[in-house]
Amino acid sequence: MHRRNFIRSSCTACLSFTVASTFLSGCVATKYISGDIGKNGLTISKDEFKVVQKGGTAYSSFIIVRNDALRYPICIYRINDLEYSALWMQCTHQGAELQASGDVLQCPAHGSEFNNHGKVTTGPAGTDLKTFPVTVNNNELFIDLRKQS
Repeated sequence: MHRRNFIRSSCTACLSFTVASTFLSGCVATKYISGDIGKNGLTISKDEFKVVQKGGTAYSSFIIVRNDALRYPICIYRINDLEYSALWMQCTHQGAELQASGDVLQCPAHGSEFNNHGKVTTGPAGTDLKTFPVTVNNNELFIDLRKQS
């Protein structure tokens, strides 16, 4: 293959991949809510995770709570209908706000990654994320902001 043809086909492949991955990642929108913050914690409805689709109902794997009362957002992962994890979205390496992508929280500053339970999976962060206990009461979730671990 000649150099010119190689470069042309390589650039075409890269551009196609970039366009496809941008399109596919746009299919799943991150949902932000403010939640109801009370004296002891945050209350949200489990219905916040519902995504109505043709042919039925699906569930988002996570939602993000942004509220003026919080210094950093809280990412709430739906593990299953009875199990949820609530994670403080502040990187434990140098304090940058994390970004959610599927079942991973990523630090845009230095590349640390955390799983949906807040455990470090990629450094340089060496400490797991702060988490909050989540109690499921019928159709509501209560995130106890008094008890960080």
